Amino acid sequence: MRYIIIGAGAVGGTVGGRLHEGGHEVVLVARGAHLAALREDGLRLTTPEGGRTLAVPAVGGPEELELRPGDVLVLAVKTQHSLPLLDAWAARPVAGGGTAGELLPLLCAQNGVENERLALRRFRRVYGVCVWLPSSHLEPGRVLAQGSPVSGVLHVGRFPRGSDDTAGRIAADLAASHVGARASADVMRWKYAKLLGNLNNALEAVGGPVDGELRLELARRTVAEGEAVLDAAGIGRADREEQRAAWSGRVTLVPVDGESRRGGSSWQSLARGAGDIEADHLNGEIVLLGRQHGVPTPLNAALQRLANAFAREGRAPGSLPEAELAALLEASGPET
Repeated sequence: MRYIIIGAGAVGGTVGGRLHEGGHEVVLVARGAHLAALREDGLRLTTPEGGRTLAVPAVGGPEELELRPGDVLVLAVKTQHSLPLLDAWAARPVAGGGTAGELLPLLCAQNGVENERLALRRFRRVYGVCVWLPSSHLEPGRVLAQGSPVSGVLHVGRFPRGSDDTAGRIAADLAASHVGARASADVMRWKYAKLLGNLNNALEAVGGPVDGELRLELARRTVAEGEAVLDAAGIGRADREEQRAAWSGRVTLVPVDGESRRGGSSWQSLARGAGDIEADHLNGEIVLLGRQHGVPTPLNAALQRLANAFAREGRAPGSLPEAELAALLEASGPET
C-alpha cells in the first residue's frame, strides 16, 4: 500500500515519516512554505531517537499525483480545512478506472467527530482514526514528535462501525513503524472519548497551560459539560479505564534536544498565526449537541467564541488575562 498523507503537519508528518522509515511508500501533501521546505530539504523529523532528514516525496495536491488502486488516503488536517480537500480528492481518477471516492480507503486521522460524516458523503470506504500522538509543527519542513517508546497510539476502524482486513493491515503497518496502533470495531467510541479530552485545547490556546486552581477548575467544568451533553444525546464513549489501559505507559513525552512540546494543536494554530482554529468542531460540537438536547454549555460556548476571536485577530496564545479567565468561571451559569 502507498500512503498519501493529506496534511503533513504535526500528526501527518509524524505518521508519514514513521511509515517512510518503516519501509512503506509515502507521499506527503502540503502547501505554502511547508511544501517548499519539504521539496527542497526533505522532512526534518525529530524524535527521542534524534533528528534526521527524510527524503519523502511531497506534492501540493491531487493534480500532481496519479492514483493507484492500492493507495490509502490519510486526511490529517484540521476539520475546518476538510471539505475542499475531500471534494478535490474524491473526484480524482484511479488508474484502471473509477475514482478515489469510489475505490480508495480514506482515513480521518483528525480530532473531532464531524470529518467522517463529511467524508462518507464523498467516499465509499471511510475509516475513523482516534489519534493520541503528541507532536508539534511550528516551522516549515520540521515536525517534532516526543512520544516514546512509540510516537503515538492510533485506533483504526470503519465508519460508522466495524472493522475489516484493510483496517487490520493499516494498523499492522503502523505498529511496525514505531506507531502503536490497533484495528477497532467501535472507533467512534474512542473518538468521542478523545473529543472530551480535546475540549480544553481552546482553554490552553487562549489561557496558557492548564494548571493551577483556576484553570484546572475551568477545565473540569468544561469537560463536565461535555459529559452531560453526550449522556443526554445517548452517545457512548470509551471510559477512563479503557483509555488508561490503551494509552498509559505506551507513550511518554520525552524532551528532545532541550525542546518540550509547548502546546496542543489549537495552541500551535495560534502560534503559527494560521488565522483559524478548530474550536467550532471541538467545543462547538458540544455546543451544537447541547442546543439539540437542551443541555446548557456556557463554558464550551465561551471558549469557542474566544478561540475564534484569538485566531481571527492574530492574538498570541495564552495571552487572555487572568481576570478574564476568572470571569469565565463566574459567568458559567446556564446558557441563554
